[in-house]
Formats: sequence, C-alpha cells, structure tokens
Amino acid sequence: MGALVETLRYVISYRGTEGHWAWLLHRLSGLGIALFLSMHIISIFSVGLGPRVYNFLHEVLYVSAPAKVLEVFLIFGVLFHAANGMRIIVIDFFPGLGKYQRTIVRIELLVVILVFIPAAIITLQGVL
Repeated sequence: MGALVETLRYVISYRGTEGHWAWLLHRLSGLGIALFLSMHIISIFSVGLGPRVYNFLHEVLYVSAPAKVLEVFLIFGVLFHAANGMRIIVIDFFPGLGKYQRTIVRIELLVVILVFIPAAIITLQGVL
C-alpha cells in the first residue's frame, strides 16, 4: 500500500510536460476502457437471468442520460488511447522523432478533439 501511495503522490506532484500528461491520460483511458469492457461483459451475461433483468440493465447502463454522459467519456478515452498508441508506435519506429515529442502530442490532441467534438454532439443529441 505504501508503494501505491508513493506512486500516486509522484504522479500528482510531478509537473511534467506534454509527455507526462500523455502518459497519464493513456493510463487512465486504458483503465476506463477496461472497466467499460468488464461492465459490458457482465451486462451481456445478464441475458441468462431473463429478459426483465437484461432490459433493466440495458436501460440503466446504456440508454439513460447519465449513461450517455459516461459514453462521451468513453468516446474520448478510446480516441485518445488509439491516437496516443499510434504516437508511441511511430516514436518507437522512428526514435529521431522523440525530440519533437511536444509538437506530436499537441497535434495528436488537436486531431482527437476535432474528431471527439462531433462524436460527442451526436451522442448527446437525445439527451440535450
């Protein structure tokens, strides 16, 4: 437990550059995607409990307004995780690009935001 607290203190207190924030967002988005997939698998297994249970879970987890807001976070997480993964792959194959880390992260965020905003608007259309 002490190591976890020390790690959290380091992550929170470190005032890093774009690379640190990209690393942190990559970890958080990966965790969010894993949590969503776990929830999704559990909801699929609820089919075995009967149609009433499944329909209730479907309404609560996927159709309700709070679920749509969480879905927007999921969309951002998936987009950012994919784009950041591609950035990591490119830098692994072309190590000379490491010196342009700041610019690449900023371009990555711009692309993610340009794709995310229309997706979020479409997702929240029924809620707003």
